[in-house]
Amino acid sequence: MSYIREVLGARELLSNLVLREVRGQYKRTIFGRLWSLISPLASMLVYTFVFSFVFKVQPAKGDPSGLDFYAVWLLCGLLPWTFFANAVNAGMGSLVSNAGLITKVYFPRLVLPVSSVFSVAYNWGFEMIILVVAILVVGGFVWPWLPFVILMMVVLAVFATGVGLLLSIANVYFRDTQYLLGIILQIWMYLTPIVYPVSLVAGQSDRIGGIFGTPITILDIYELNPMLHFVGVFRTLLYDNTWPMLPDVIACIVWALVALVGGAWVFSRKEKRLAELL
Repeated sequence: MSYIREVLGARELLSNLVLREVRGQYKRTIFGRLWSLISPLASMLVYTFVFSFVFKVQPAKGDPSGLDFYAVWLLCGLLPWTFFANAVNAGMGSLVSNAGLITKVYFPRLVLPVSSVFSVAYNWGFEMIILVVAILVVGGFVWPWLPFVILMMVVLAVFATGVGLLLSIANVYFRDTQYLLGIILQIWMYLTPIVYPVSLVAGQSDRIGGIFGTPITILDIYELNPMLHFVGVFRTLLYDNTWPMLPDVIACIVWALVALVGGAWVFSRKEKRLAELL
């Protein structure tokens, strides 16, 4: 409890760090904050061309929205994933990049990875606004679902924060973490139904059957991926314009709580030695 009170007492420091990150991110650039929109849009164009026109991937129409636009369907999963990947990367490097500050003055070190996630979330908010506008333009009716979309954005931010806390400590002890994470995120993305629908995996799983004669299928293992549930919830709300399945929502909340509690516990135990290790 004393540690929690100490962290809560650093709210002003946290807000100042977030402002520093937000203001300095695109300093002295011509396009400024537009770069946060250009990157996912460029990815959308590439993935749309490759998977929609070349490989002819056709996800089901939005039910009941009736939307049938691969690019919009893709963005509904790509933007949550991009936020998660960027937030985890920023959180992981926050301690090493602020080594000078950590070694000079004492403050709750937890605010560093948390402020990094908040700054990424700030940009993500603008990206999601653009996505909502695009959905409205193509005929979606997303207004009733926006409060729940915002709530799930918070849940995903909590999950990313927990993972970032764990990796920030790992990066202090093993600097290889930053290089390994890039490979893991690349593999993780393609193991998540972002550019293809989960029905393709389900079809292959039914064809192959149980693994090594067991009742466990490829789909059962595939569904252990926490980002599968997050992407599914966002797509259901934004593209289908209906309530997501309760098991998916529960899975997202459980993963977020487990990541946050585990990350905060590890971080609080290792925090005191950070000044020595950096």
